[in-house]
Amino acid sequence: MNNRPSWSRVVLAFATALVIGAVLGSVVQTQINLLALRGLGVEIGAGAWLSTTLEDLLKFGPVYLVMFGCGFLVSQLVAMGVTRYLLQAWRQPVCSLAAAVGLWATFRLVDALAPPPTLIAATRDPGGMLAMLVTAAVAGWFFASLAGNRSPQSRSVGGSAVAVMALAALATFPVGEVRAQDSDAYQFQTVVAGLEHPWSLAFLPDRRMLVTERPGRLRIVSQNGDLVPEPVAGVPEVFNHAQAGLFEVLPAPDFVDSQLIYLSYACGTLEANHTCLARGRLEGGALADVEELFRAMPAKAGAAHFGGRMAWLADGTLLLTLGDGFDYREEAQRLSSHIGTIVRLNGDGSVPADNPFVNDPDALPEIYSYGHRNVQGLIHDRENGRVISHEHGPRGGDEINLIEAGNNYGWPVATYGLDYTWARVTPFTGYPGTEQPLLHWTPSIAPSGMTLYDGALFPQWQGSLLVGGLVTGAVHRVEPGADGAVEKERLFTEVEARIRDVRTGPDGAVYLLTDSAEGRLLRVTPR
Repeated sequence: MNNRPSWSRVVLAFATALVIGAVLGSVVQTQINLLALRGLGVEIGAGAWLSTTLEDLLKFGPVYLVMFGCGFLVSQLVAMGVTRYLLQAWRQPVCSLAAAVGLWATFRLVDALAPPPTLIAATRDPGGMLAMLVTAAVAGWFFASLAGNRSPQSRSVGGSAVAVMALAALATFPVGEVRAQDSDAYQFQTVVAGLEHPWSLAFLPDRRMLVTERPGRLRIVSQNGDLVPEPVAGVPEVFNHAQAGLFEVLPAPDFVDSQLIYLSYACGTLEANHTCLARGRLEGGALADVEELFRAMPAKAGAAHFGGRMAWLADGTLLLTLGDGFDYREEAQRLSSHIGTIVRLNGDGSVPADNPFVNDPDALPEIYSYGHRNVQGLIHDRENGRVISHEHGPRGGDEINLIEAGNNYGWPVATYGLDYTWARVTPFTGYPGTEQPLLHWTPSIAPSGMTLYDGALFPQWQGSLLVGGLVTGAVHRVEPGADGAVEKERLFTEVEARIRDVRTGPDGAVYLLTDSAEGRLLRVTPR
């Protein structure tokens, strides 16, 4: 008699095991993420815990099923082929081990191809990775067992699996609204073309402009708009990979006398890097007396989320934003780490005596605010004495925040965004002790540079925040208020490019940097 299972039974067993593995994986990743929040002291009730788990099953589950299914199919074909002629008595452990190896290989491949360093947050540490691999091993064991099981119960299990898959397919995703713009109000002039991923723009008192290029070059644009052919010499060595590189350039408040400029940049290696701050004296086409003033600690691996925006306060102190490194989001809630914070420094890199945590022995004295994900927009509104920032959310949840000393801005305890896999980062959009944003964008616009427009050429924009959008390819005009902010319109979409920086020029024009290997410096004036 032929004891081999029929192909229909093998297919049904595979579908059943696939759903089992996807459900277990989704549930386990949710528990790991929630336990990470609990490790920060966050109180999560049973209702919130359960609803987050169920929501992840509906939204993250289908994504994970596809990801898991690719590795599971290959691994089980190999395992069944091996055990058809060899190790027949060991089919269950062979299929189980193969499933775990297949999932591990899938994770490694996805992380190598996807922009985030680690796509599935639960796999950021060895314990989480092991737990996810165990769910795959369980699925492999079920497949081996069910493929040889001729009992009616297997049909029932298979039918349940089909029902679960159908339920998961009902998950829906948000759709954003696009506002109209009045393109007859302005015109564009290309000042400079051919810039390699320009990141930041600054104006010098003599009307020259400084532009940073992410690979590590500082460029000068003359008063008549010509790009000086040779980059500025003496720029510190930067770590350039993916999002890492040379970030902001900012002249000192007393630049006319000191000729000092400040640079933020990524330094180190892929395995151990930091956001760094240096200053030097601009002498012709070179920097002299360059010195590193600050280095964010601890070191982190990967090449994402460095922050890097700077702003001078009225008292002459400097704010510098620091990202969460993507894989280190819980660090943003720990005052013993610079990761995910905004720091405040004196011009020489020393710590101001009135920083909010300077007398806390368990906190780093440079920290000004914390609970940030990746702040890449920062302005000091001198007229109203406000500091306004924006930061990237994951899949939605980009925020505009009013920054005040010592405040906690929530990440990752509270956010309006989902992870890139549609998994919940947290059950909370707000949490006691954390600040609510003035405005949040869902879906994400990927905010970049930001200016508070105070020029004379566009009186209708006076007092508005102009926020660049990397994803939308637009500048978002936002009116800030004491208790919130409102987006009024989306501008400059005809540029059809990622907007990296937005500045108000001394002439009242709006200046844009576009982010590409052939980036441009654009000047926007009334038509």
